Amino acid sequence: MRNLLKASKMATPAKVTKPEGKNNHEAADEQADKEQQEAIEQIDEVQNEIDRLNEQASEEILKVEQKYNKLRQPYFQKRSDLIAKIPNFWVTAFVNHPQVSALLNEEDEEALQFLTKVEVQEFEDIKSGYKINFHFDSNQYFENEVISKEFHLNDTGEPSSKSTPIKWKAGKDLTKKSSTPSKGGRKRNLEEQESFFCWFSDHGDAGADELGEVIKDDIWPNPLQYYLASEIEEDGGDDDLDEEGLMDEEEGDEEDFEGEDDDGEDDEGGEDEGEDEG
Repeated sequence: MRNLLKASKMATPAKVTKPEGKNNHEAADEQADKEQQEAIEQIDEVQNEIDRLNEQASEEILKVEQKYNKLRQPYFQKRSDLIAKIPNFWVTAFVNHPQVSALLNEEDEEALQFLTKVEVQEFEDIKSGYKINFHFDSNQYFENEVISKEFHLNDTGEPSSKSTPIKWKAGKDLTKKSSTPSKGGRKRNLEEQESFFCWFSDHGDAGADELGEVIKDDIWPNPLQYYLASEIEEDGGDDDLDEEGLMDEEEGDEEDFEGEDDDGEDDEGGEDEGEDEG
């Protein structure tokens, strides 16, 4: 019995070492967690500083954009005055633009031939939106001299849009036309054939208005490149033909030159044979 008691007493210290080991491991985990939490809090503080600088940069960039937007206005006006001297400038630019041309049917193109001026007006607070004005000569389609569409972002960043109601003349409402033959003579389905002018009354998703963005950010900054696009392509095609013709001529000259060499060698050979016979 005493031996059993001694054995139990001797075994007791050995059992105590396991909990001590577990506590040390838990303490290490707690320390690691504490360090990670402190690191996260420090990262958050640094991120706040980055965000503060980003906000400051945005404010300064906005001031620069507003400054240069005002400086560009006289040049935009001068460009518009010069464009007015070129018939069908804007409809040509639209037809030559790959994204916009896909939205135009033949009647749209006929109506847009009366388009004399396009202008993009960014609001003083550029981030709050912009307005696109389309100026038209008198035409058989609608009464409007100017048709506008504008895009707004409210204080919460929610987008919205509104536009000028188009006063269509009797029987000329292109937005109510069904599918008509395209240039290729084939009929497009109704969805593909929707008129360009439907865009003015489409306010379903102002935040994803691709046409408005294309006009504002792509066409408006430099419409001349799209007006000249077809001429550039035609000139490029002529250059290719000229190069091919030139290459053909050079190849022909090389063949003629080689033929002359062969004839020359035969003549020399004939003379040598004559000399040998002599």
